[in-house]
Amino acid sequence: MCKGPGPACSGKVKTCEAGKDACVTVVGESSTKGHHSVNTYKGCMKFSDCSSGFVSTTMGPKDYMVSNTRCCQSDGCNRDSLPAPPNNRTENGLQCQACITPFQETCSETHAARCVGQETHCIYFAGNVQAGIINPKFATRGCATESACYTKPGAEVPSASYLYLLSRVECLPASQPPGRAE
Repeated sequence: MCKGPGPACSGKVKTCEAGKDACVTVVGESSTKGHHSVNTYKGCMKFSDCSSGFVSTTMGPKDYMVSNTRCCQSDGCNRDSLPAPPNNRTENGLQCQACITPFQETCSETHAARCVGQETHCIYFAGNVQAGIINPKFATRGCATESACYTKPGAEVPSASYLYLLSRVECLPASQPPGRAE
């Protein structure tokens, strides 16, 4: 169990609490208003909520998150480090409505986000962020890889920095902006 800056962290092996039957490693790279960081999280989660692989989400040119996740089901199986996720920022011609609202469960003020890399879907996530003593609400819309759509409402989803408790998950294929040749 550990959380830390950079593409690796190490901590003590601990017994998972009841109902959490998998070990997870998440290596994430994120940018918030242009503040860039790479973080690693290792811990326990429900195997049914855990999806291994690459996820990319973009809310704007300076607001994005990419992560590599690995779920496994044996003692200490998340000891090894994971490679940092690929971060392809090349626009792919698709767009989604985007917004980020901390401390609120709805997100209405939107702008168009240009999707990058393998992002082919538009997501809307809302819920709470586990951030220590307080668990503020959040809502966000933007571009995402199809892999982000596997998340179910009610899931606890770790990112490399926080644990998100999702109450609302919507996912639709992204569209070409109007006026562009197909």
